[in-house]
Amino acid sequence: MGTSNGTEGGRFEAHSHRPTFLELFFDLVFVFALTRISARAFEDLALETGGAEFQRAVPGAARSFLLLLALYAVWQGTAWTTSRYNPYQPAIQVIVLIAMVGSMVMGVAIPRAFTTGGLAFTFAYVTVQISRPLILFLVLRHRPQRFLKLRMLVCFTCTAPLWFVGAYVDRPFTAVLWSIALIIEYSAARFGWPVPGMGRSPSSRWDIAGAHLAERYQQFFLISLGETILVAGFAYSAIGFQPGPTVAFAVALATSMLLWRIYFHRAGQVLAEAVAVSRQPARIGQSAAESHLVMVAGVVATAIGYELVIAHPSGPAPASWIVVVVGGPVLFVLGRARFEHDVFGRVSRARIVTLLALALPVPVLLTSPALASAITVLVILLGAAVADALRSRGVPPEAAAPPF
Repeated sequence: MGTSNGTEGGRFEAHSHRPTFLELFFDLVFVFALTRISARAFEDLALETGGAEFQRAVPGAARSFLLLLALYAVWQGTAWTTSRYNPYQPAIQVIVLIAMVGSMVMGVAIPRAFTTGGLAFTFAYVTVQISRPLILFLVLRHRPQRFLKLRMLVCFTCTAPLWFVGAYVDRPFTAVLWSIALIIEYSAARFGWPVPGMGRSPSSRWDIAGAHLAERYQQFFLISLGETILVAGFAYSAIGFQPGPTVAFAVALATSMLLWRIYFHRAGQVLAEAVAVSRQPARIGQSAAESHLVMVAGVVATAIGYELVIAHPSGPAPASWIVVVVGGPVLFVLGRARFEHDVFGRVSRARIVTLLALALPVPVLLTSPALASAITVLVILLGAAVADALRSRGVPPEAAAPPF
């Protein structure tokens, strides 16, 4: 699995490999899991034809986001593992297989995660998160980087009781306990897995295969886009070839294409280059992980908006629906702006203008049909994509210039 240079992060063989077939197989599980997230949120918003009020929609959206955070933590931890170590090693493949099975169980349990499926969701999540550092700690043996795995193991072992107790208590307390557990875990990862008596591990010591990790993030974003296509297709096929839903379906497909275009326009293509030229490669990888989480959350919310608009294109739309239809793209653009800063050290004016353009018509859209909101979002994203194309026309491609 490489050689060590004596630092805690360790120095491994340079990985020029592409993601393995096992990793791609692992990703397929998340196509299913993300559709379960969307379906769960859709039920909270549109259980009845008239939609949901904010008093039900907001807690439902928060619970769905909580589950998304747990899924992303599993995917991200696995992606970092295969980007730091040789993915063809048996121990690493076992880690990926455990994560794949656990993610599948989590996906199946998502619709009932806060009721009868809580224990299954918890057991799968905790098993994946504890088994990964445990296996690496045993396999790495005397390598200095094994102490990072020990820190991770301590963290996930300490948060495990919060997950299991949360699976047994009533729903409001479940969300509170699981939120605390995720805050601890995400904060620990952000600050080097600090453990009393052991200190923390600076991210500057975390060696990663930049090209591999960059491609994994690109693939996860494509997974989330694929989920929007599945959701829109399922919603439309259940209704048939009626005029309103047909227009809504066409708008959904066009919007997905624009999200793809805006993501990959330069910044999405040169993440690997940005990691390669960065002074702190692991830090840019960590920052990109956070940016992609925001973008994926926005894409998932956009998919929920597709389903609502296709099912109910005409007639007044509840405010909670408009928040999803417009808020999903807003989240995506916010994450994309942060991602642009990760890669180029700056944010283009087009991102700021796009955010303002999405926010300004909301008061009018609150009294308009859901389809009007979807079309408005489409037009604004089209303008953003055209602005990107015009800005880069006739000039050399911008080189990556990460801020760290």
